[in-house]
Amino acid sequence: MKIAFYAPMKAPDHPVPSGDRQMATLLIKALERGGHEVLLASRLRAYMSRPSSETLKTLLASSRDESARIAAQWDTGSPPDLWFTYHPYYKALDLIGPALSRRFSMPYVTCEASYARKRDHDAWKDAQECLKLGLAQSSLNIFFTERDREGLAEILPASTLAELKPFTDMTARSAPRGVQLDSTRLITVAMMREGDKFESYRLLAASLEALLDLTWHLTVIGDGPLAKEVRGLFRRLPEARVAWKGELARHEVASELGKAGLFLWPGFGEAYGMAFLEAQAAGLPVIAQRTAGVPTVVRHGETGILVAPGDVTAFSAAVRGCILDPSETRRLGGQAQQFVESERSVDQAAAKLGTLLATLMCRAGT
Repeated sequence: MKIAFYAPMKAPDHPVPSGDRQMATLLIKALERGGHEVLLASRLRAYMSRPSSETLKTLLASSRDESARIAAQWDTGSPPDLWFTYHPYYKALDLIGPALSRRFSMPYVTCEASYARKRDHDAWKDAQECLKLGLAQSSLNIFFTERDREGLAEILPASTLAELKPFTDMTARSAPRGVQLDSTRLITVAMMREGDKFESYRLLAASLEALLDLTWHLTVIGDGPLAKEVRGLFRRLPEARVAWKGELARHEVASELGKAGLFLWPGFGEAYGMAFLEAQAAGLPVIAQRTAGVPTVVRHGETGILVAPGDVTAFSAAVRGCILDPSETRRLGGQAQQFVESERSVDQAAAKLGTLLATLMCRAGT
């Protein structure tokens, strides 16, 4: 099939790295691996950081113009077989796909759409109404986590919902680590911005303060508007204990993961966390919180350790246990790598997406 792909929050070739951009890229790769032709329908960013009626009006006008541009191209050429939108939610609206899907009589598909009823009655209610109107037209909504499924099930028929497990690309993974894994080499990868990311850095720093009696070294990969403030959270640690790498290219991140032995990230508010999958693909066990969608990608006691949200003592104790028991850390790391390779690869995603889309097109009679 020819598939029109759109990510309203951040296009897959957006210059700023993030988990959203990465998953959009991976979805395109999986669709192409399944033999489909994927065209990036639009790079229009329809994202609002704060509720604003004026911003929403501007986005609606821009989207109408973009829809007209795309329709003109398709009128003189060959329109796609379906529209595929990644991650529409109240802050990032698909204001293009539903209209074009109606005009060209093509199925409308979403992946990782999110709906929270509380937004129906707060300052986001106008944006939420736009989201609901678009989702009401969908033929298939692919979800990654149970939380997203529960939200969508409040407003959409169960027959339109289908699960796809979060996945990552194994081509850049490390070789099996085995005895080479060093449990004292700690690493984290995350953007440095306000909110959940900053709070995760705060908990990580606090947990490491209780481990200064042990030998360890932390590598921090990431940058952002709060880089200075994040560094300040670690001021009580000896400077030699922490290496600040800043923002790195993907191959450089993979290289650093290959040198580490344990991945640490509390993960407040993570939908699931692409960094967790990448770390496990590199053979690293993960220590994180049992929160939001993290259990979707980290199996407690099998591929890592999950602790109660906000429990600094428990997080610190989990890190201590792994440092002091390198054989257990290696066991978890080996199982983490096997988990991603056998269950969360692009090939598995391509097969699942192929089945879902073929079933959809059969139902649509095309």
